[in-house]
Amino acid sequence: MGDGFVEVEFQRYWRRLQQLGLNAYESRSYLVLLGHPRFKALELAARAHVPRQKIYEVLDSLVERGFAQVVQEKTKLFSAVEPSLAIPSYLARRRQLLEHEITDQSRVAAALIDDLKGMYSEGQGGRGTLDFLRIVTEPAQTAAEFQRMLSVVKAEYLEFSRPPYAIDPLDEKLVKQARSRGVCCRLLIEPNTVDEQHRVRLAEYASAGVDVRQLASLPMKLALFDGRLGMIALLDPVITRPTWTALVFDHEGMGEAMKGLFENYWQRGRGL
Repeated sequence: MGDGFVEVEFQRYWRRLQQLGLNAYESRSYLVLLGHPRFKALELAARAHVPRQKIYEVLDSLVERGFAQVVQEKTKLFSAVEPSLAIPSYLARRRQLLEHEITDQSRVAAALIDDLKGMYSEGQGGRGTLDFLRIVTEPAQTAAEFQRMLSVVKAEYLEFSRPPYAIDPLDEKLVKQARSRGVCCRLLIEPNTVDEQHRVRLAEYASAGVDVRQLASLPMKLALFDGRLGMIALLDPVITRPTWTALVFDHEGMGEAMKGLFENYWQRGRGL
């Protein structure tokens, strides 16, 4: 096997280790350690092409992350931890740290939302935190709006369900919670666009008391809550890559019109 082939493989592994989260020096040092039983720090620096003044920091990081171990304390020799142990445990620790970070950020965000709502209301001339019509183009914001409305619905939830579908366990949980509160839930779907995963979810909805019908073609995505609050999502007809633009509304007249549209299509639908 030629040196060129070995170098190509080394570079490939080096890049993949960096994709996991190691930096360039850490990745190179770990690969060199893998091919040898043990190294002194400065020997490793020379072999891995790491600056001498950086090597102790690199090794401390590799030990902390579980990729290297000290095998002799007196002169501090270092060796690699076997990859099938090092990589899964490293990823598990990273996942745990990220989960803690997201939990902390969610806590801060909840408090910040409450603090900033008043400022937003004043900045909008006292109109409140929700204008009666708003355009939302960012998918994550659209999902957050949908979940917020679904969490507070009191009597009725109606939906035209069209692709692209969002698989979100929170949506499913909120729909079932709404049903448990006695909310009347009706979904109208396009049957030819529903994959197996969605069929399973629809069956669970039906068993929870959600009324589901199907119709070959629906004009838009629509979610309507208590006949007043809701959103319409329309496919942008201009650009080549399909994107959805959502209109969020809090308006009795708009809600009444959308409910009339829903009832018209609902009467033409048939059961699953």
